[in-house]
Order: sequence, then structure tokens, then C-alpha cells
Amino acid sequence: MVKLSDVSYRYPTGNGVSQISFDINSGDFILLVGKTGAGKTTLFRLLSLEHYPDSGEIELEQFYSSTIKRRHLPKWRRRLGIVYQDTRLLPDRTLLENVRLSALCDNSLTASPKKRALRVLNQVGLSHKLHSAPTSLSAGEQQRAGIARAIVNEPFVLLADEPVSHLDSETSGEIIELLHHLNLSGTSMLIATHQPERFESLNPRIITLDDGRMVS
Repeated sequence: MVKLSDVSYRYPTGNGVSQISFDINSGDFILLVGKTGAGKTTLFRLLSLEHYPDSGEIELEQFYSSTIKRRHLPKWRRRLGIVYQDTRLLPDRTLLENVRLSALCDNSLTASPKKRALRVLNQVGLSHKLHSAPTSLSAGEQQRAGIARAIVNEPFVLLADEPVSHLDSETSGEIIELLHHLNLSGTSMLIATHQPERFESLNPRIITLDDGRMVS
């Protein structure tokens, strides 16, 4: 479980989030909705402990943001799979190498990094692109690759920042179906989006942010 309790954070500019409280439980599919500047990205940075709360607490399994030791940060972050809006794939590595590099970060899982990379690339429908360069992939394939990299270490929750905003309707439908399938397989979802209507068929739980505060 992930639990946020009255979490607040302010940048020097005054922007940030205030008194955010919600839980992410096993099997949840949650949309984080709000306009640009509402606080969605800040909340993702707090969840990954790129920023620490000014006040309040984030709990992730046995760890707490206020007391976690630096040596335990990698374990905290491995429980979060992060899909960035720009995918951040390494252009000088093949698709398999990109995902395998992420798998190397966790040696606690039984299967080897290469086996796990092959498994998740097959899971997202990219087994025919193993040796392709990221620059040769379509936008939808790059998004699938980003998802594969995020799930290779079997995270509790997948954090996806606008995963379909730059995709056409057909491709976005395929990505949403993939996220739905992963959710049914046991991965919780927290998806930042300003297009919640695209996910309407999944009946997601919706958390709305406005000017850094939860309004619903």
C-alpha cells in the first residue's frame, strides 16, 4: 500500500501541493486529473522521493518518507514503476538493452535481468523489436517500451505521466488496453492525465487537483 497523509510541498516560487491525502491499494486504477500546473508532476516527484514533503507523510509498505534511510531509497523506488512522458530511452542502446539495464537495478528477483526483460517486452507486444534502436520505433512502440522498462522489476504501482496525450486515438486505445491488462494482472495504476475521458470505459477512481489541492 501507498498512503499519503496531509502531504504538502512548496517550491521557492510558491507553487506545489497542499495537504494531499489518499491511498493506493492493491489493484487500484487511479487517474490524477488537473490542468497544467495543478500539481500532478510535483506529486509524482514526491512519491518517488525526488522531493521530500515539507509536512505530512508518505508511507510505502514498511517505509516512511520522514524516516527512510538513504540506503533504502533504491528499494523504495523499485516499488514504483515510472513511465515518463518523453520515455527517456537511451538512444545508443537497443530496446532489449534499455529494459535489461533497468532490470539490473534489482537482483532480488529470481529470474535473470535478461529473462525478465524478454518477458516484459513480450508482454507489451515488442518481442519482434528486441534489437531495434529506440529512434526507429513509432511513438506508440516507444510508449510500450517505456512501460516495459517500468514493470521489469515488478513494482507495486505504475506511475504514468500523460501516457497517451501525444498519441492518436487508435494508438492511445492500444496503450490504455495494455495498462488495463497490466492492472488486471496485479499492478496498481496512478496515471496523470488531462484527458480522463479516454479512460472512461475502465471506470477508474479519479483524484482531481486544482492549484495544488485535492478538490475531489
